[in-house]
Amino acid sequence: MMQGNCGDTVEPEAKKARVETDDVIEQVKETFEKTITVHSIRTDNENCTHEVALPPDMPFEPLSVRDTAPAKSYPFQLDAFQREAITCIENSQSVLVSAHTSAGKTVVALYAVAQCLRDKQRVIYTSPIKALSNQKFRELEEEFGDVGLMTGDVTLNPEASCLVMTTEILRSMLYRGSEVMREVGWVVFDEIHYMRDKERGVVWEETIILLPDNVHHVFLSATIPNARQFAQWVCWLHRQPVHVVYTDYRPTPLQHFIFPVGGEGLYEVVNIQVGSTLLHAITNAVA
Repeated sequence: MMQGNCGDTVEPEAKKARVETDDVIEQVKETFEKTITVHSIRTDNENCTHEVALPPDMPFEPLSVRDTAPAKSYPFQLDAFQREAITCIENSQSVLVSAHTSAGKTVVALYAVAQCLRDKQRVIYTSPIKALSNQKFRELEEEFGDVGLMTGDVTLNPEASCLVMTTEILRSMLYRGSEVMREVGWVVFDEIHYMRDKERGVVWEETIILLPDNVHHVFLSATIPNARQFAQWVCWLHRQPVHVVYTDYRPTPLQHFIFPVGGEGLYEVVNIQVGSTLLHAITNAVA
């Protein structure tokens, strides 16, 4: 236990500070939850829900439908959540896309990049780790060509219209007041659920807070329980509409198997499509 100069413990003071900080956080949450209105736009049987958080002085207006050629076309039919999110981008409004892994969230990010390049804006694509940044750089460079990479270890084509970087690099640029931010129209945050990480989550919080109000955002996330509250927070910070597009559709069903020690193979024990546990398989596996 740490001791003060006079032998008093500092733990009670630290605990008091934490309590006071928690109280401030709760007050802020109550403030934006009371002042930021949420409108439901879509809830249907296509496993897609769509809401928008609006500043108190901004009335709700339906999104306009594109009457020009899209910034990017796809050789397949888009899912409902992809269409909804892309419509938000076409209306220059921020969006949080919450969907299971491999559901197709990257389609939305690619559209945002394509729209920025078409409109002569710069776009930043952030990812939580260097390996993922390198992967996204290769994918985006193959797709668009005019792409740069900044990870701390490597800097490639920093003058590119689309810059791929870790979130820490973007935060550092914002701290320094980088001139690049004057030209940025959109920032894509891949794996935004990393914000819940106890050690690194503050990086995402600070980055979002420091971004200029005129920058729009695309947040890509696995399914999270507080998506609406997150959208309200960003809306409260930057006084701009923030949409939440959510789907619980899982294109690749989970499969649960047991491989017993000394066994001769795998035993499927849960059938997700049927929604039942295969008791006979469990019995055979442990026999």
